[in-house]
Amino acid sequence: MASFSDLVQQRFGLALEVTETVADGDTIAGLLRHRTHRRFLDTPVDEGTLNLLLACALSAPAKSDLQQVAIVRVRDAGKRAAIAELMPAMPFIGTCPVFMVFCGDSRRIRKICELRGRPFANDHLDAFLNAAVDTALVMQNFIIAAQAAGLGCCPISVVRNHIDRIAELLSLPEHVFPVAGMCLGHPAGEGYISMRLPPSLTLHTDSYDDGALAVEIDAYDRRRDAVYSIPPEKQRMTSEYGATDFYGWSEDKARQVSQREREDLAGYLRRHGFNLE
Repeated sequence: MASFSDLVQQRFGLALEVTETVADGDTIAGLLRHRTHRRFLDTPVDEGTLNLLLACALSAPAKSDLQQVAIVRVRDAGKRAAIAELMPAMPFIGTCPVFMVFCGDSRRIRKICELRGRPFANDHLDAFLNAAVDTALVMQNFIIAAQAAGLGCCPISVVRNHIDRIAELLSLPEHVFPVAGMCLGHPAGEGYISMRLPPSLTLHTDSYDDGALAVEIDAYDRRRDAVYSIPPEKQRMTSEYGATDFYGWSEDKARQVSQREREDLAGYLRRHGFNLE
């Protein structure tokens, strides 16, 4: 079994000082080995297993115990096909054994206030943020539990590129919004570990400091490229930016976010009852 040091080295491409002894080493190792899976076997996911994973997911922390999440499992073949057609670059959405959409749900607490004759006094941006964070925590618990059960997941943020159509297909009411889809199944392969940014860029002490950003990003690009080099055919937006001899993570991500998307998210939220002030 690989040591934590070995797993950390694989995750960051760096040797970091970490302890090797913890109470639940399997959980730590499972987190360090995390992989996203986009290819699945045809083998169905047992319903009891899925219920167990959902129970684990809904055991996540919840802001003030408000539990502002809704999960829509898409079983109808027509709806699955319609969602998959929206994202043709991700055909596994239509073929994976289980597909769900995790939604932020600010509707339930508002209706509870109506039932109890109390005002909902926090109708502002934080109501949206609380529901979005609750949903993200539930999704992460689901992924951890799925991996522990030998299954694989792929969260799909692209559902927000088609937010109105997804909401229509799933009959989402006011104050409910899709955060991400989730593919689940038995992995068709091992997948690969995606190298992460060094902790020196993401961990700050006492104050935020990105003074070494340029140097650290260049080094990260080189480390990552040494493990997996993005092939020329996967360079983004070559008609706008051309092709480069060295195409690292930072160039790929800079190109990705240079193109606007999800411009209607705030509009969708407002149309569905959210006050974003």
